[in-house]
Amino acid sequence: MIIGIVFGVITFWLFAQAMVNVVPAVQKDLGISLGTVNIAISLSALFSGMFIVAAGGLADKIGRKKIANIGFILSIIGSLCLVLTQGSALLIIGRVLQGLSAAFIMPSTIALMKAYFEGKDRQRALSFWSIGSWGGSGVASFAGGAIATYLGWRWIFIFSIIFALIGMFLLKDTPESKQKSTGAFKFDYAGLGIFVITMLALNVFITYGADLGWTSPLTIGLLVVTIIGLIVFIKVEKSKKIVLIDFAVFKNKPYTGATVSNFLLNAIAGTLVVANTYVQVGRGFTSFQAGMLSLGYLVVVLAMIRVGEKILQKVGAKLPMVWGALITTIGVAMMGLTFLPDFTYTVAVFSGFVLFGLGLGLYATPSTDTSVSNAPADKVGEAAGVYKMASSLGSAFGVAISATVYGAIAANGNLETAASAGIIVNVIFGILSIVSIIFMVPSDAGKTSNSPERSPAGNPVVE
Repeated sequence: MIIGIVFGVITFWLFAQAMVNVVPAVQKDLGISLGTVNIAISLSALFSGMFIVAAGGLADKIGRKKIANIGFILSIIGSLCLVLTQGSALLIIGRVLQGLSAAFIMPSTIALMKAYFEGKDRQRALSFWSIGSWGGSGVASFAGGAIATYLGWRWIFIFSIIFALIGMFLLKDTPESKQKSTGAFKFDYAGLGIFVITMLALNVFITYGADLGWTSPLTIGLLVVTIIGLIVFIKVEKSKKIVLIDFAVFKNKPYTGATVSNFLLNAIAGTLVVANTYVQVGRGFTSFQAGMLSLGYLVVVLAMIRVGEKILQKVGAKLPMVWGALITTIGVAMMGLTFLPDFTYTVAVFSGFVLFGLGLGLYATPSTDTSVSNAPADKVGEAAGVYKMASSLGSAFGVAISATVYGAIAANGNLETAASAGIIVNVIFGILSIVSIIFMVPSDAGKTSNSPERSPAGNPVVE
């Protein structure tokens, strides 16, 4: 079951995300514009972010395994579109389906792990989930480049189909899990419509604000739509019984602390854009050399996720979350030391990436477990959707803000100051993440007994 879930997770984090490293090959093969390829790349994250909460809520209501399987099927169809595409149409359709697939798979698989594992067993299972997501995203660029170089870029998605089929097979005997039925199935279609329009406006504002101009009428209009949409969404949701997002989940401080800190720590992703851009433009590195600087991140984040799980079991969630966020912030700060000479700065950036991975590895499982363990049993899919949406929105905000600060200062010709300023933005996000953990996550969060909770028959408890 765990392997099947991890295979589902990497269909997005490894294979779908590998698209970012094969842009020239795709553009040359299909004969389409760079802008079209870039739009296709961004669509997966956009549709994942827009529909992940709705998919999590559906998982609770109609079945977590069923929604996971729909996600697998969408992944297979989306990947098949990319394998067969000869132009922009199937490319764009395939990327949209991959985004929807991720929205269905992520919250439903986290909810399945909550349903069938308790205590240390759940924490171990979530560690493997984190390895699939963090590890998959870390290796995506290398794997995508290698597959595209030696087999052709379409093989990335052939492998994705194979992994999805194996994942479905491994999950086939898992019993269904969902909240108890309280009558005819109902869904908040109005809430979903308002939410999708709001998130679409927000995503376009974040992603294309710099290109459109932050003071342009279109950008300001998108911001107005986002603000009004959020106000209307909250008002509508609070007035209804059947809702897309139950805001009552935020009354739980540990869950809110994990979600807020997750948003802020993911915002540090802006460091990757600023640091990689600066070492290439300001220090003369090739794209391959810049990629090698982050190799330590990949190795360490994979190694430390299980360590974070073990520390969680020994001392609870708060300590590894605080230390993880602190170490990540220190690593980011080291990349901002642009006044250092070339060799010393190279060492500082490599060491910074290592600390970046070390901190995130410590943070990942304790944070995910805190959000899952504090979610209501009948809304764990919805709560997991909100938690994972915080990841994607945090990353989008961080990249947009950091890149804007860097670009504005770099336009005046001072690349060192631009890089330092862009990275300072991410240090601030890290500090805010630490503060949110200290004040919102209780000291006893994540502490478990030596044995997982079991039913009298010896089977894992299922809600």
